[in-house]
Amino acid sequence: MRLVIKEDYNDVSEWAAKYITKKINDFKPGPDKHFVLGLPTGGTPLGMYKKLIEFHNDGKVSFKYVKTFNMDEYVDIPKDHPQSYHYYMWNNFFRKIDILPSNVFIPDGNAQDLQAECDKYEQKMSEFGGVDLFVGGIGPDGHIAFNEPGSSLASRTRVKTLAQDTLRANARFFDNDIERVPKKALSVGVGTVMDSKEVMILVTGSEKAFALYKAVEEGINHMWTVSAFQQHPHTVIVCDEDATLELRVKTVKYFKALPDVVDLTELYADNVDAPQERYDKFKTFY
Repeated sequence: MRLVIKEDYNDVSEWAAKYITKKINDFKPGPDKHFVLGLPTGGTPLGMYKKLIEFHNDGKVSFKYVKTFNMDEYVDIPKDHPQSYHYYMWNNFFRKIDILPSNVFIPDGNAQDLQAECDKYEQKMSEFGGVDLFVGGIGPDGHIAFNEPGSSLASRTRVKTLAQDTLRANARFFDNDIERVPKKALSVGVGTVMDSKEVMILVTGSEKAFALYKAVEEGINHMWTVSAFQQHPHTVIVCDEDATLELRVKTVKYFKALPDVVDLTELYADNVDAPQERYDKFKTFY
C-alpha cells in the first residue's frame, strides 16, 4: 500500500486525474485493446471527474477505447432519477468526454432478476480481462462501494440491504426524507475490487481521518472494509492533509519522504485526437 498525501481536495482531485490519464496513455488502448476502469460516485470523485474532462478537452486523454464499470447503483430507482448513479455518471462525466455508450457499464437496479444482473456484471468484467484500475472513495466508517461494516472481504457483486446509518446519511439527497431513500442497492464486492490489477482510493476531509487510520495503521478488519486493500499488491491511497489527522506523525513523515509514485509531469499521448476531431466523431452519441 502506498499513501500519497496532498495539500487539499483540489490537489487530490488533480493528482488522481493525472494518474488515470497517465495509466490510460501508457496502456495505449486501441480497437482491440481497451483499458478497463472502475469508477465511483459520491462527492469525493467530482473534482477528479472535472479535471479528467479538462484534460480530455485539452487533448491530453481520450476515452474512446476505455470501458468503465461503476461500483454500485440503487435498486428500484429510475435511471433518470437525479439521485441514481446512472444520472450522476452521465451528467457529471460521460456526456462530457468521448466514451462510447456501449463501453459504459453500470449495474441495473431495475433488472427483473437482481442476482442474475450481479452475476452478469461479474462475468462482463472477466470477459474484458478484469479491471485495470479500480478507483474508489470511502465513507467515514471505512466502507467502499456499499460494502458496509461487517461485509465479507471476499464478497462479489450482489444485492445489499442498506444499513440504517447509510439511509440516514443519504436522506440529505432525498429532501431529508429517509422513507424516500432506496433500501437496497447493487454493489461490487470487496473481492471484486481486490481482483483488479490496481486500486486507487480517494480520501479527503477530517471526517474520514479515523477511517484512514484504520486503513493504514491497523490490521485488516471486516468492520472497516477499506482495510482489506492492505493485501492488494498495488494499492494507492490519495488523501489530503485533513484526512491524516488521526495518523501517527512518523507515518505521515514516512510517506511524505518517499518519492512520488509515478512521474505525472507529462500527460500528452501521441494517439489522442484534437478536441474538435473527437467532438465530430462522437457528437451523435450525446
